[in-house]
Amino acid sequence: MGQAVKVLQLFKTLHRTRQQVFKNDARALEAARIKINEEFKNNKNETSPKKIEELMKIGSDVELLLRTSVIQGIHTDHNTLTLL
Repeated sequence: MGQAVKVLQLFKTLHRTRQQVFKNDARALEAARIKINEEFKNNKNETSPKKIEELMKIGSDVELLLRTSVIQGIHTDHNTLTLL
């Protein structure tokens, strides 16, 4: 599979993960959307295969971190959170 296809797959995966993790949080959804798009746009002219692989590794790590480590909660009382 070509590197461009892998980059596009990662881009789509990050956005799908963002939608799942932050599904009821419009502010977090928008912030994550902007950050993902910004990072890919900032690196769109990268031509070094080694650098692209490094960036892909970072993106994959971020996706895994979002999927496995982020929890959402809402304040239900003065010092109480309810996990979503």
